[in-house]
Amino acid sequence: QWQLVESGGGLVQPGGSLRLSCAASGFTVNYYAIGWFRQAPGKEREGLSCISSADGRAYYVDSVKGRFTISRDNAKNTVFLQMNSLKPEDTAVYYCAVRPNYYCSNYRERYDYWGQGTQVTVSS
Repeated sequence: QWQLVESGGGLVQPGGSLRLSCAASGFTVNYYAIGWFRQAPGKEREGLSCISSADGRAYYVDSVKGRFTISRDNAKNTVFLQMNSLKPEDTAVYYCAVRPNYYCSNYRERYDYWGQGTQVTVSS
């Protein structure tokens, strides 16, 4: 059974940093594309970043480019999202998801398994 568990969320001041973890079980993260998404109250879930298993290439949406970094630790079977220079508009529930394919996709419907989410709140 494929499972994903996010952790690392919390309350942080503007300009601060957090590192989110996405621990996988039931499959190996380096064989599939893993994406990070977020959903703020009243808004649709949006894709933030993805790491491809085919070539390890990372993709980012413009709003987080230069601030967020996705990485993968194959030994821990975990994918991370390092978030720096956080802004109040980054406040949301953050999810990781796996796509049973080597390549990332812009469409969240193509990610089959999701974690339960972790809350990130950026506020002074």
